[in-house]
Amino acid sequence: MRLIAATLASLSLLGASLAHANQAQSTPSATSSDIGRVSPALEKYATHTIQEDLWKRPGLTPRDRSIVTVATLIARNQAGELPRHIGLALDNGVKPAEISEIITHLAFYSGWGNAMSAVAAAEDVFARRDIGADQLPVALPQLLPLNEATEAQRAAGVQQNFGQVSPGVVQYTTDLLFKDLWLRPDLIPRDRSLVTVSALIASGQVAQIPYHLNRAMDNGLMKEQASEVLTHIAFYAGWPNVFSALPVAKGVFEGRP
Repeated sequence: MRLIAATLASLSLLGASLAHANQAQSTPSATSSDIGRVSPALEKYATHTIQEDLWKRPGLTPRDRSIVTVATLIARNQAGELPRHIGLALDNGVKPAEISEIITHLAFYSGWGNAMSAVAAAEDVFARRDIGADQLPVALPQLLPLNEATEAQRAAGVQQNFGQVSPGVVQYTTDLLFKDLWLRPDLIPRDRSLVTVSALIASGQVAQIPYHLNRAMDNGLMKEQASEVLTHIAFYAGWPNVFSALPVAKGVFEGRP
């Protein structure tokens, strides 16, 4: 009976999350004329600064900018803007399987509720574009090879620091995140790191940035690209979140050979 009750409770929470996600999705993204009727100055910035300047800066490809933007919107649970930017991401070369993996990844790094909102936003875009299950990652793929030495060092450090504080968190971090989620093949390690760093900056999680920014650069993200990620996110998550991240990023850049 306890198992049945727990299952029903879980389904109820899932249904509530999806209902919230669908409600959030029903708020359409503002058009240029909509913005102009409320704030002509904001419409000017949206057109000239965002569309004609920021998105054309050479530091990141349009594909990378779309990945950063989608990750930022999911991390901040801003579902109203997601359908437009998921569609733009597809136009910019992000594959449906990669969109799917970004949402899955951020369920762990931004929370289940945010991922459910993103599912609802993506579902409509996928339906309009006839994107079916054959274009999406399977639940149990052949995982990428694990760097045993690096993972053993990471796991040992976490165990030593936090094993007595929350054994469950330590166990799931090793078994579920670093030996499963991070090894899923439909999002290459460099892009998975890009998603993670973007989400951390966007949600103000500065304490987690050094490890993941270093990991991103180990995975192939160039310093110039990481710098441009900060510039891009300033517009989508606000200047305070980026200025909180700037000293941390500076420390990472200066600490690398």
